[in-house]
Amino acid sequence: MLLWVSLLALASVSGQLATAPKPVISIQPPWTTAFQGESVLLTCNGVPINSPQETTWFYENQGSQTSSVTPGNTRVVQETGNYQCQHSGSSLSGSVHLIFSAASLILQAPLSVFEGDTMVLRCLRRPGSALKNTTMYKNQEAQAPLCDGSDLRVHGAMLRDNGWYHCKADKESCCSVVSNPVKIQVQELFPRPRLTASPSQPPEGSPVTLTCETQLPPQRSDVQLWFCFFREGQALGSGCSSSPELQIPAMWSEDAGSYWCQAQTVTLSVMKESLRSYIYVQRAIPSVQIHTRPPKESVFEGQELVLVCSVRGVPGPISVSWYKRPKLHLATEIPLSQETEFRISTVKSSDAGKYYCVANSIRSTEVTIHMKVPVSRPVLTRMPRGSRALEGDEMTLRCEAQRGSLPIQFRFFHEDALLKETTTVTSWRASSFHFSLTAEHSGNYYCTANNGLGPQRSAAVTLSVHVPVSRPVLTHMPRGSRALEGDEMTLRCEAQRGSLPIQFRFFHEDALLKETTVTSWRASSFHFSLTAEHSGNYYCTANNGLGPQRSAAVTLSVIVPASQPVLTLRTPGAQALVGDTVELHCEAQTGSPPILYRFYHDGVTLGNSSAPSGGGVSFNLSLTAEHSGNYSCEADNGLGAQRSEVVPLSVTVPASRPILTLRAPGAQALVGDTVELHCEAQTGSPPILYRFYHDGVTLGNSSAPSGGGVSFNLSLTAEHSGNYSCEADNGLGAQCSEVVTLSVTVPASRPILTLRAPRAQALVGDTVELHCEAQTGSPPILYHFYHDGVTLRNSSAPSGGGVSFNLSLTAEHSGNYSCEADNGVGAQRSEVVTLSITGLTGSRGGHVTTGVTGVLLSLVGLAAVVLLFYYWLPGRAGGRPACDASSSSSHSDPQEPTYHNVPAWLEMQPVYSNVNPKEGDVVYSEVCRIQGRNKCAAGTTARLPEDKDSSVIYSQVKVTSTSGSRSQLSASSAPHR
Repeated sequence: MLLWVSLLALASVSGQLATAPKPVISIQPPWTTAFQGESVLLTCNGVPINSPQETTWFYENQGSQTSSVTPGNTRVVQETGNYQCQHSGSSLSGSVHLIFSAASLILQAPLSVFEGDTMVLRCLRRPGSALKNTTMYKNQEAQAPLCDGSDLRVHGAMLRDNGWYHCKADKESCCSVVSNPVKIQVQELFPRPRLTASPSQPPEGSPVTLTCETQLPPQRSDVQLWFCFFREGQALGSGCSSSPELQIPAMWSEDAGSYWCQAQTVTLSVMKESLRSYIYVQRAIPSVQIHTRPPKESVFEGQELVLVCSVRGVPGPISVSWYKRPKLHLATEIPLSQETEFRISTVKSSDAGKYYCVANSIRSTEVTIHMKVPVSRPVLTRMPRGSRALEGDEMTLRCEAQRGSLPIQFRFFHEDALLKETTTVTSWRASSFHFSLTAEHSGNYYCTANNGLGPQRSAAVTLSVHVPVSRPVLTHMPRGSRALEGDEMTLRCEAQRGSLPIQFRFFHEDALLKETTVTSWRASSFHFSLTAEHSGNYYCTANNGLGPQRSAAVTLSVIVPASQPVLTLRTPGAQALVGDTVELHCEAQTGSPPILYRFYHDGVTLGNSSAPSGGGVSFNLSLTAEHSGNYSCEADNGLGAQRSEVVPLSVTVPASRPILTLRAPGAQALVGDTVELHCEAQTGSPPILYRFYHDGVTLGNSSAPSGGGVSFNLSLTAEHSGNYSCEADNGLGAQCSEVVTLSVTVPASRPILTLRAPRAQALVGDTVELHCEAQTGSPPILYHFYHDGVTLRNSSAPSGGGVSFNLSLTAEHSGNYSCEADNGVGAQRSEVVTLSITGLTGSRGGHVTTGVTGVLLSLVGLAAVVLLFYYWLPGRAGGRPACDASSSSSHSDPQEPTYHNVPAWLEMQPVYSNVNPKEGDVVYSEVCRIQGRNKCAAGTTARLPEDKDSSVIYSQVKVTSTSGSRSQLSASSAPHR
């Protein structure tokens, strides 16, 4: 049976299955082993769409693990270990193990080797090592000697090339040197394909899609695979294509059979077949269909045309008739055509038309036959024209056939690799292919045109893509951004890609250092010895005639040790005051940045600050009293610290409010005491001038040159009571203390006791006022009254002065009275005053004898005469009696008799003048008569009852005098009228 198939152009795919995004690391140079000091560029391929342009790198070596993040997807490394990468949203890449060897001989091998690859092994000697006669070994067996600079190349690597490789070289006059071993494991490029059919058991007449499934590794995702399909050993379709799918428009029962597919590389270096799969076709209802061979779309003039009448489900015997309908005419039966096949050996244009067949009265569908003209040889042109083009340019390839029936299939090839396949069904016999040029696009191009009779190939067109130089990378050895003056420095400028020759230029701060042109390697070096002037930014440019590319700048700092710094203290005024902000500025005149500055106060670190660009730094300090002292700073740029000279700072502290203390000898300040006034400010820079004040008047001043307080002594008088304060001034404003009140206590003077009776003679029943008063003494004064040494009462005078005490007299109240004044500084006792109370039975005198009675009676008579005459005479004269001036007292109350114990030097006039103070019996020498409101000038007067006779006659007066100023007044009898 004949199988009719049609290959449909699908989206170009490589056939690999979809997998989760997993990045793959590639290396440049492509060796896993390098000498120490060399660099390897890692690239993390497979960046997910819309992911951030940064990559996380993981490094592991001997159990130590680190990670870092770089912008973009590249990283330059120089350390032995395992490397992995990861993009945001992706899984972790596989591990890449790199070795940076210190050996003199190393074997370099690619990161991975796949089936069909050209495997390159390079045995490399360290420059300067005296090695020769290099030989490559596989599994300890010598392979072939290597010439200097040659590599071992294995084309079309296969599994048999697996094994351990190393190389050996002879050292002059010594021994052999063996390189590091490398294990080569050739990996499968893609697994054996698997053929699937959809549907797996198609009904008769239904279409079927065959799929050849396999998968390329991520490292070789750019490899182009071709797919071929077979049935019972016969190729299906028009041959192999880049599509992994083949569509069969209709399957019939005779199409059932064994199918398989084949996947292969374009170069045919790797080919793999799937297992056989049997496809069953399910029978359908009776039908008659017509098919053509070749397909009706591919009938060309001069070819043979076979029409097949396919009958299914119709019971035999079968009779077939053929009919043709040319254009619009009625169909006519074709004679002598009773077979199921109708052949036209040589097709002519007149054979075009519509055909159908009838089997046992069952009519098939019509088939229209169009005559096709074979395609002519196509012509390939490109725009823009010329043999050279630039990378990045847009290139258009146009393939055109002058004649040929449509549709025409066009294919574009680059070095026999299919680039694109198109089918045109328009009136134009041409197709175009647009792409952006890369370096890989250099080479020979051609195209083919095929409208079913076989492809026609165009003449080749050569294209040379001139690649602009990539942005170069500037590196320097030794590495690091800092170097010492006198070191040897090597700058290396390298471009990863770009058409040769390339001109390299080295610049320092835009000044050209060197210019070279290379024709074989995309790198150039520049050597020089460092001086201080070599600090700065370096860059290089690479130019291959398409415009210079500039590298990133590399900063080189030639380190100069820091000089001894200078410390400067900057204050707002001439003096540094508490609360001021002082700026400490430290600066080393020379020294490579960055410079770390440290500030010290009396050897203790205050803080530190860095000057990334050199120069000095400042440190601000809000001053307190503790900030006085010595300051210094230190400059350190990693080549030894330098200490500045010491700068002293004296912080002036304003005097605080002083405290005034009064220090007396005792609890009270007494007149005559020496009181110490001490004034002291707790804080304040010396010298401090102190001033003392009493009620606002300056007492004196004194200075404290070294700080602290001062004292001022005062010998107290009564006038020193009052408010005291002091003032402290150190030139930053005077401060006044709180006011301290001083009360100078004056001891109470000896009090005076005065007895005030209602009459001249104290009688039983009278009320006598005892008044005690000290003339001087600080209040309060406590007064005590005594009768014959027994306390009668006490009373206080809070504001000073005297106090009084009333006594209702009885006979027992006769006796000696005194009082005492006490204000806490010592009690003072008055003079004793004797009170004699009249009205007792008998004489209190004890000196009157019965023998004198007669004399007294005679005297009474005489006294009466004298008294009558005395009162009569002034009445006759219209005047009033006058007392002797010597007995008058301005302090006595004319209504009451008063008894004084006033000391002799204070008495104005005696109340009574004693006639005979030395004898026991005494009579008054003068008697005053009181009438109406007349007053007596004498010191003592007696007020008589108003309803009584104003004349009083004392029968007897006796005065007993004692030593000193103490006197006793006694009355032995009541007065007589």
